[in-house]
Amino acid sequence: MSRLLHVASGPYAPPAPARRLTAVSADGARLHVEVHGPEGAPAVVLAHGWTCSTAFWAAQIRDLAADHRVVAYDQRGHGRSPASPACSADALADDLEAVLEAALAPGEKAVIAGHSMGGMTVMAAATRPAFREHAAAVLLCSTGSSRLVAESTVVPMRPGRLRTWLTKHILGSRAPLGPVTPVARRILKYGTMGPGSAPHMVEACARIVHACPRQVRHAWSHVLDLLDLDHGVRELRVPTAVVVGTADRLTPPVHARSLAAALPHCLGVTELPGAGHMTPVEAPELVTGKIRELVTTYTQAKESA
Repeated sequence: MSRLLHVASGPYAPPAPARRLTAVSADGARLHVEVHGPEGAPAVVLAHGWTCSTAFWAAQIRDLAADHRVVAYDQRGHGRSPASPACSADALADDLEAVLEAALAPGEKAVIAGHSMGGMTVMAAATRPAFREHAAAVLLCSTGSSRLVAESTVVPMRPGRLRTWLTKHILGSRAPLGPVTPVARRILKYGTMGPGSAPHMVEACARIVHACPRQVRHAWSHVLDLLDLDHGVRELRVPTAVVVGTADRLTPPVHARSLAAALPHCLGVTELPGAGHMTPVEAPELVTGKIRELVTTYTQAKESA
């Protein structure tokens, strides 16, 4: 399990959940689940990305939990969820199904937001019965469905085999990240965040990412390298909004535009000028606002109809 090195105060300090659950996936993997906010309130489910944890959503949880029931979980091997030898897109979908079944009542609808690998989790689960039972609408933040390594601009050179090879080996490195130092912050900011990201945002992301065990980071890098979820995008039939930063080097805007073109019910793409890959941290108010809009339009409206 990862070392939890989160910030201790401020908007990116993880809030204490109202209750904790353990969801058991199809292969027996156990997933740490947190539930925030009042029982009976409209439900939101948050799926974080590669090398992150529930702490990544701290700003959204703090805001939304005032009047929503917010369910956040640690992907297998991340945060408080134990590592598993099964690392695949199908495992991600199994895990999301398990969380939905553990945290929501039968037939209960929720807005599901996924960042990066969390968005890929949603795409992988698009045809699953539990997803179709519970998903009212989706927010995809800073994500893509295929060609992740080939389209990445982390390595500042022309697209091609050499850039793809270098990117694959950088992202898939087994090297430990070590402590959060000034150099580590600069590297993480360059690779994952916009140039104008405030120091407290960089600090929060660095602590979260550095807490992920290197074995977990390495194992999931292989899954992302080979990922092809284009079919899942076409099956994602609920209303779906897409958010991307214009300075995203890991999943550049070309991915968001491809998603918009393939989604059966796309609500549009919001491009955030100067933002990088960590949009829920870099633009917390906008991401939270998008989730609130989806809840109001696609869950509360149906309940009052």
